Amino acid sequence: MLDFDARSRFKGENCRVNPPEDSLAPDKDLIMEQILENINTTPIGQVLKKIASLPEVRREKILDVRQQLTEGKYDFNGYLDVALDKVLEELTA
Repeated sequence: MLDFDARSRFKGENCRVNPPEDSLAPDKDLIMEQILENINTTPIGQVLKKIASLPEVRREKILDVRQQLTEGKYDFNGYLDVALDKVLEELTA
């Protein structure tokens, strides 16, 4: 009967445990190749393409809006209408 050992499962049994990144590397490449090949035809590919084309976040603008919100000076109704119009345009385009 073999004795159990946490490091080698059983004493006397040669067992090599591969780190996860070693055993998954080829699969990651294959999956990435499939995503790149189908980027224009799959829904997730189209979403990723849209995300990649978005402008970078303008931190100053975000901080300014946050300050206006905390001070109660932000015009929700005016900006909400503009934002909804832009969203509807994107959905119908």
